[in-house]
Amino acid sequence: MDVFLALSGLFAIAFVAATILPAQSEAALIGLQLAGYPIVLLVVVASIGNTLGAVVNWALGRGVERFRHRRWFPVSASSLYRASAWYRRWGRWSLLLSWAPLGGDALTVAAGVMREPLWSFLLLVGIAKTGRYVVLAAATAGLMS
Repeated sequence: MDVFLALSGLFAIAFVAATILPAQSEAALIGLQLAGYPIVLLVVVASIGNTLGAVVNWALGRGVERFRHRRWFPVSASSLYRASAWYRRWGRWSLLLSWAPLGGDALTVAAGVMREPLWSFLLLVGIAKTGRYVVLAAATAGLMS
């Protein structure tokens, strides 16, 4: 497979996985890693895509009052309430859990609701998302050797 096409696909699936649509960026990363693509490049591309996808949730959170009751809104009212309570208690540091499969997306929406500045959002979510991909790639590399 062409490297550009593979990396574009990984970026797209990582982006989508961080938004309201279901996707498995971890499976794509592992598949491409097993196919022999450079690990560092895969982690960088997936991390950027997933972090930018989370910005969509942050933006939805900023406009939550306009969109909260729409069918496509990514987070249920109860999840948003729990995430907002967690966010109020732990503040921006809770974004280090944005990688989590359960509740991570809600935290990124809550960050928008709570008006977290974009610069700190990008920094903390970027660390969290990159950390997850690094651990996943390292575990896969360990299984391969």
